[in-house]
Amino acid sequence: MIPLVKPFIAPAGEMMPEIEKILYSGYIAEGEKVYEFERTFGTYIENPNVLSLNSGTAALHIALMLAGVGPGDEVISTALTAEPTNVAIKLVGADVVWADVDPATGLISPDSIREKISPKTKAIMVVHYAGMVCDMDRISAIASESGIPVIEDTAHAMGSRYNGKPVGSHSAYTCFSLQAIKHLTTVDGGFIALKDDSQMSVGRKLRWFGLDKKVPRLQNDIRFPGYKYHMNNVIATIGLVQMRYISGIVDRHKDNGRYYDKKLQGIPGVTLLPYYPHTEPSYWLYTMKVEDRPGFVRMMEENGVLASELHLRNDRHSIFARSACQLPALDNFYSHFVHIPCGWWVGDEQRERIVSLIKKGW
Repeated sequence: MIPLVKPFIAPAGEMMPEIEKILYSGYIAEGEKVYEFERTFGTYIENPNVLSLNSGTAALHIALMLAGVGPGDEVISTALTAEPTNVAIKLVGADVVWADVDPATGLISPDSIREKISPKTKAIMVVHYAGMVCDMDRISAIASESGIPVIEDTAHAMGSRYNGKPVGSHSAYTCFSLQAIKHLTTVDGGFIALKDDSQMSVGRKLRWFGLDKKVPRLQNDIRFPGYKYHMNNVIATIGLVQMRYISGIVDRHKDNGRYYDKKLQGIPGVTLLPYYPHTEPSYWLYTMKVEDRPGFVRMMEENGVLASELHLRNDRHSIFARSACQLPALDNFYSHFVHIPCGWWVGDEQRERIVSLIKKGW
């Protein structure tokens, strides 16, 4: 069976000696390995203002707090995402306001964002779903006009590019996930990247009880509560070894995605998704629309290939009941979209076989 998602772990001969070394070093909590990982990751995304965390959800939570979002505020978001995107909004006591999607891409619609802005709107949450970059030209313009910060959820989008640069340096806040099945995994973990370095100090305190790890413990003064969201040296060590492979992993995802873009054109019952100007997807998953999705998924599985929509649209969860509204474009998109395997584990023969199966019909 060709899986839809699969963790990449560096070879044991590289990984295990480094883990053993740090485990018995006498310092396994947050320390120099964490800061080295931050510097290495910052170089990769071309933004030095990064803070490591123990999950992508923690990154979203801290981004919302740094943006000043709290009880009674509203955050415009999309329902087509993994649940942490919007659960984080509830963690700060704010209300989720659903924007509809672009029916062609499934990504959050700038027109819908503009319509949903109110005096209570304190942030706009955008999700580069499956590695496809949102229409950031228009979204950034709306944010600039309204004075509302943008939070980019890039859990799926490591290696995606906008205006020729990696995602992670364009908006006020960008949140990365290092969870098990992402392009880069540390088993679990996350990063927040800030456009403005003036909030780095507050971010450091929010990730560690309100204390600044770079100030001696007995000289610290907690002025506001923080969380136990920091990364430790063991996870950072895993991350540093994994970083040796990230360019190759992303390149393989992109190569497979571009192959599908070319080979799946013109097939009856298949609609390919367009990409916005100045964007380059990282193809965490390959996403397309199909007629008779249940039949398509069944045919693929019978032939040893997993295909799925993967995530339940978030507006169907009870926790978001008070945010219910009409989302006609999402209704249509959600009933047809599907993901097929596209990752580093999909070799040339496998992707050819996947295309051949789709061409035969279902």
